[in-house]
Amino acid sequence: MIQRLGPGGPPASSAVWQRARSADLKTISRIAEAIHPHLPESQASFAEKLQLFPKGCFVLALDGDVVGYGISYPWMLEQIPPLDTLLGALPASPTCLFVHDAAIVPEVRGHGLAGEFLRLLSDVAHQHHLPSLALVSVYGTDVLWSRYGFGVVTGGRVLEKLASYGPTARYMTATVPP
Repeated sequence: MIQRLGPGGPPASSAVWQRARSADLKTISRIAEAIHPHLPESQASFAEKLQLFPKGCFVLALDGDVVGYGISYPWMLEQIPPLDTLLGALPASPTCLFVHDAAIVPEVRGHGLAGEFLRLLSDVAHQHHLPSLALVSVYGTDVLWSRYGFGVVTGGRVLEKLASYGPTARYMTATVPP
């Protein structure tokens, strides 16, 4: 991944979120494999989400390199899509913007970039009249997401659907700020 951060390299604060393109899919998959080795997803899964809702798919660019990504699409609250599946189509009357995956390489974390990503998603949600954001937190990242207003949703129906995401999975939602 990126090795140029630190003395003499570009500061992570110069990283910018931009719309993902088909040409970014290999790098998105490579980052996903490195960060989520126990939660594999095919490149076809990412490609379909980009094709279905390009407005919700972003990459984090730093000095010409992709160092993170975020994939989202309109969906239904409490309807958690299983990992590595094709959606087929988006719902006709979505109730949230679902953050399917967001990942930043470790060397670039800790600079408020997740907050910038969520501001972008809030704008997308507003444009599509979606009042909520939803996501599945893994690996204890619920602490991070709670800093941005997400709360854990519990209940039998939600818990059953989290199985494919592993034992640390938490379904979380947030109201889109005005």
